[in-house]
Amino acid sequence: MKVVYTEKSQVLAARTAKKLGCPLSEVKYTKFPDGEQSIRIMDEDDQMIIIASTVDAESALQAILLLDACEGKETTLVLPYMGYARQDKKFNDGEPVSARAMARALSTGADRIFTINIHDTSILEHFRCPAKNLTIAPEIGAYINTMSLENPLILSPDEGAWEFAKGVAAVGKWDCDHLDKTRLSGSEVTMAPKHLEAKGRDCIIVDDIIATGGSMAKAAGMLLEQGAASVRAAGVHGVFASGGYIKLMQAGLLDIASSDTIERASSRITASVVIAEAVRK
Repeated sequence: MKVVYTEKSQVLAARTAKKLGCPLSEVKYTKFPDGEQSIRIMDEDDQMIIIASTVDAESALQAILLLDACEGKETTLVLPYMGYARQDKKFNDGEPVSARAMARALSTGADRIFTINIHDTSILEHFRCPAKNLTIAPEIGAYINTMSLENPLILSPDEGAWEFAKGVAAVGKWDCDHLDKTRLSGSEVTMAPKHLEAKGRDCIIVDDIIATGGSMAKAAGMLLEQGAASVRAAGVHGVFASGGYIKLMQAGLLDIASSDTIERASSRITASVVIAEAVRK
């Protein structure tokens, strides 16, 4: 078994290979004068694991080329972060269902696929081979446990992410709630925990994705106004588009952590453990 990778998933690939106790194969990436990509796997095996977060168009193309390079091998594709996954519906006539298109393209040549906390598990139905979604909620809980907070309050930004937050909170048997929006006027909205009070609590907002950080930053500011002792954030996929990380820092969050599904300076949580376990099974 060998592990290969796209250029923007090198760290997670190395960690996964170490957990599996198998070699990490070198992949040579070059470009032709016209800009087209050239890929060559330097050391192959009968079983290949591809670690490929499709964070941009170039990464998605690299994943497709790696799949073709592994033709004839038993190939497992791991999509730690799947770009376009949030475009899972046709909102206007003439638009593609981008998540479906990507799933079809990325599953050609794969024997099985693993995703990590994908936006909507219904996307798995679009892959052309068996696909399973994995969660790193326990790993986020383990990271929070290292903070040695006495009685933290784990919060999801909305009711839809509450189950994910419960998975995080289960690690330390911490209190868990979701934020609830109350519209005060046409332009004014307040957010507060639905069932529990934030006052005097160390609050940690957890979510599967931190996109622009706007809603999370606003929620953090309101929690601090409500008397929260501190506010932190932990997410699976740290996209941080449009200056999202800076927004969160300016909102007064003490800590912002994400995983290595997207490799950032804030990637203090690894998905390699759950990936290795899934591959072994």
